[in-house]
Amino acid sequence: MPTYRGSTVVFDRQADVSDDWRQTESGYSYGLYGTPTVLELGARIAEIEGARHSFVVPGGQAAISLIYLAFCTSGTHALVPVTAYGPNRELAVGLLKRLGISVEAYDPLIGAGIANLIRENTTLIWVESPGSVTMEIQDVPAIVCAAHGRKVPVALDNTYAAGVLFDAFAHGVDVSMQALTKYVGGHSDLLLGTVSVAGAGAYEAIGSVYKQLGMAVSPDDCSLALRGLQTLGIRLERVEKTALEVARWLAKHPNIKTVLHPALQSCPGHEYWHRDFTGSSSIFSIVFDERFTAGQVIAFVDRLKLFKIGFSWGGVTSLALVYPNLQRPGRHYGGRLVRLNVGLEESSDLIFDLTQALNTMDTPV
Repeated sequence: MPTYRGSTVVFDRQADVSDDWRQTESGYSYGLYGTPTVLELGARIAEIEGARHSFVVPGGQAAISLIYLAFCTSGTHALVPVTAYGPNRELAVGLLKRLGISVEAYDPLIGAGIANLIRENTTLIWVESPGSVTMEIQDVPAIVCAAHGRKVPVALDNTYAAGVLFDAFAHGVDVSMQALTKYVGGHSDLLLGTVSVAGAGAYEAIGSVYKQLGMAVSPDDCSLALRGLQTLGIRLERVEKTALEVARWLAKHPNIKTVLHPALQSCPGHEYWHRDFTGSSSIFSIVFDERFTAGQVIAFVDRLKLFKIGFSWGGVTSLALVYPNLQRPGRHYGGRLVRLNVGLEESSDLIFDLTQALNTMDTPV
């Protein structure tokens, strides 16, 4: 696919001029709504996810914002799991609150009980499965059933599954978003997101706001994402295998209290992962035994050599990051939780790196 960088389209006749975001139907008219490169990426993501259409946006947070602003107006109410991506929650208590939109956090394991939280003015319910950092798996079908019974749309952050390991639309979700920054990009060198819709109503709701917000994306980044799609399957297969080997090894280590990996029974909601997902991916978290201090956990991460310290995930490089101030209702991790992203390194090398860092943890800091 060529990289089309043009912003301006030249028409043969004035009668052909169109200023419509529906470029898949009306034709390419202006770069703001996506050049042919951008539209091709959206079409391929839509095909993977089984969507009617996928809007390509500048990043995952842009995708989240677009969904909120498409379905919520002043005086409306939305529900979001307490384990949602941090910037999602920040948006809820920041800009959305100032706009008069009430966003209520809920227990991710509430399942069908979410029906009790739906109000007359509820216009959106978010699900994110697994949850950010603490990896809780949600009973998405039960939440969808309760929401649709009250005619409330459900949006899913499907970044963990790359739109592949969990079939959002087969499970009734109305809107699925993902940060292409992660697995589709795959090399930690681009920022992109998508918002995929199943029905005509969501298509129109998202599309009209998409146009007004001017969410233009770089055709060059889209070209990199199209490249990433060529190896997505083999990368997901590799990181799943390696991450499981590392997670199972860590689960047996005496310094580790809990491994929060969706494919392990120690992860809250594991039974829903087993029922609904076709695989697992590269990220999971570990919780250290209570005998260790937050300082010792930080020192453990600092001693890692092959694992680098950094945000994000889904790339070829393994990463580790401490969450010292992580807050979850009824759970206090005390700075002892570390999230790991497993890259394309050999599992034996990663385990060797973890071993050398774990075996010196009793050294005073």
